[in-house]
Amino acid sequence: MKKRCAWCGDDPLYIAYHDTEWGIPKRDDRTLFEFLVLEGAQAGLSWITILRKRNGYRELFDHFDAERVAHYSDAELDERLQNPKIVRNRLKVYSARKNARAFLDVQREWGSFSAYIWDFVDGQAIQNNWSSMRDVPPTSDISNQLSKDMKKRGFTFVGPIIMYAYMQATGMVNDHTKDCFRHTECLDMT
Repeated sequence: MKKRCAWCGDDPLYIAYHDTEWGIPKRDDRTLFEFLVLEGAQAGLSWITILRKRNGYRELFDHFDAERVAHYSDAELDERLQNPKIVRNRLKVYSARKNARAFLDVQREWGSFSAYIWDFVDGQAIQNNWSSMRDVPPTSDISNQLSKDMKKRGFTFVGPIIMYAYMQATGMVNDHTKDCFRHTECLDMT
């Protein structure tokens, strides 16, 4: 039996996410936008809640096409607020549009969102070597800097804790514990 990070437990959805996505470097802008929306939606909730609603988000937010999301009207956002396929929190739903607009601004300035976000870690994933999940911090100096810069650029739901979770999810940081089979596999990914 494979040893995994303790946080994923025995839920098949969590296990699949842990084994195939978490900690793997992502450089595709659409995927990076997806995680930006999902991590913001997760604020105050468990990640499993978001994973269970992920397909609903994909359906209702045009598969995370930032250009389309940026042009949603208030009426279109209000319609999404009525749908139980997503977290129906007004601030979070409206933040998707606000973040899409800021995301597009970053793309114009940097050529891609990936170039911008990965610049915070000099283009390379940070490789941590934690013994247990108790050792993993909720934030880092980089997530604090990233949060501050993104807020200046008009992003919302991008506090330091959310941005650290974003960094973990998108593979900017490898926080698989040393005893997890994915730790070594992620060491070789850039």
